[in-house]
Amino acid sequence: MIDLHTHTTASDGRCTPPELVARAAAAGVTVLSVTDHDTVAGCGAASAACSERGIEFVSGIEITAVREHADVHVLGYFIDTRSTALLSFLADQRQRRIARVRDMIDRLAGLGIVLDAAAILQPGIDDSTKAVGRPWIARALVRGGHVATTNDAFDRFLARGRPAFVPRTGAPPDEVIARIHDAGGLASIAHPGLLGHDDWIEGFVRAGADALEAYHADHDADATLRYLKIAERMGLAVTGGTDYHADESHGAAAPGRVSLPRAHYDRFRAARRASAAGSSTSS
Repeated sequence: MIDLHTHTTASDGRCTPPELVARAAAAGVTVLSVTDHDTVAGCGAASAACSERGIEFVSGIEITAVREHADVHVLGYFIDTRSTALLSFLADQRQRRIARVRDMIDRLAGLGIVLDAAAILQPGIDDSTKAVGRPWIARALVRGGHVATTNDAFDRFLARGRPAFVPRTGAPPDEVIARIHDAGGLASIAHPGLLGHDDWIEGFVRAGADALEAYHADHDADATLRYLKIAERMGLAVTGGTDYHADESHGAAAPGRVSLPRAHYDRFRAARRASAAGSSTSS
């Protein structure tokens, strides 16, 4: 099993990196990537845990770009997690996240739902490498008895169009793709079926996108086939994974439940080698 899309407590996952790797190993995952939102803080511990269990680890990230007020999630793979330029960019992304969560908590207060903003945000303030996000608010709503589940929290308050939603601000997709490339990585457009803008994919390719995430927990068989065909037509590699968070608001029950076929992974990894070779020979 090859799972290139998972999350840890460094962003909005509920497993620490070692816990995630333990679950992946138990499920039979042989290649794993941690792709936390706007942070690489979980990669070091996950890599070490994978090494102990004989799992191939791929350094990864999921960076949120913004186009026409829509979130465009861009996955980065084989990145240099010590890139100072990337780390500086991600620090700014995380500050934007804190501001957005504060605004959403304020909107909830206007609806008569008072949450402890300091308690929600403190883990991200104490450790600035952690990326806060809407699931942190959703879990606080559950703990406070305002909703029954985190899904309810999104459906009633936090999703786009709901009363506490605040649009995101951030870098455009072409800049995010460039940042990933500058850090030595390959960029894949995450879960395009959720984005709902297939008409944008050609533009992402022109901006340098390397791959498309055809395999995803929220893609049914028809969607997977559609994105496989688009990737082939546009000369893109293919990525895939569960988008595992260990949280009910994300569907995959275990790491590896959605697995990238080996042939696609081998092609993607070969693209990384070709990219690295091109960089080493350029003037």
